[in-house]
Amino acid sequence: DLSHPFGRGNPLWPSNGDFHIDRVQHMPMHYRLLQTFNDFHMHNSTHADSPSHVIPESPYTHELPLENYYGPAVCLDIPKKHWELITVEDIEKAAAKVEGGIQEGDWVLICTGMNQRWGENDDYFMYSPGMSIEGAHWLVDHKVKGVGFDLQALDHILYTYAAQHGPGPYVPRIVDEYKKEFGHEPIEDYPEWEPVHTILLGNNVMGIENLGGDIEKVKGQRFMFCAFPLRWYMGDGTIVRAVA
Repeated sequence: DLSHPFGRGNPLWPSNGDFHIDRVQHMPMHYRLLQTFNDFHMHNSTHADSPSHVIPESPYTHELPLENYYGPAVCLDIPKKHWELITVEDIEKAAAKVEGGIQEGDWVLICTGMNQRWGENDDYFMYSPGMSIEGAHWLVDHKVKGVGFDLQALDHILYTYAAQHGPGPYVPRIVDEYKKEFGHEPIEDYPEWEPVHTILLGNNVMGIENLGGDIEKVKGQRFMFCAFPLRWYMGDGTIVRAVA
């Protein structure tokens, strides 16, 4: 099981609302019947983004074939610390250690070790490493089926509106901390808004965020992978149960 739990009290991306769960039926003394009403954001816990999440007039969740959500996979062991980028060199070195390397049509799962910080919101979300633009292009060029990360997003946190993009900075203090550490604005090093989302999803490469569970057990291995979606009409993404 390569999934994090899903439910009330889940760690949340800074702008995401919390889960709201109401018990609408609860009769344990009679029929052991329990039903709940759930209101939640689909981009929580382990989930797959659909192209419509970031690209206008692109496929919604219900328009993607189930074949997109399973297939042969490799899990690359690429340890990263806060705010580091996953480079082409990182990918190639890690792939060379896996039987068969990365092949056309593979799912490529990347384990940075951040899955172990799930629940530590600052470490996991605000100081997250992420994929480089060059690395995303490399994966597209190698015709992989999908990419999954044990990270808060397909993109590095400083490519998002948590920092200086779109309506950001949603979390101004990380901009200030970056300036103190590196001596300049993060937007100078991360000038585009969620480029990795656009590169991958815009080229029919699937993307999964927040992998976890037993992912450390499959590092450096080749296996079959599946992460089936909800059949959500007009969905921009979906919670998945990722399994190796």
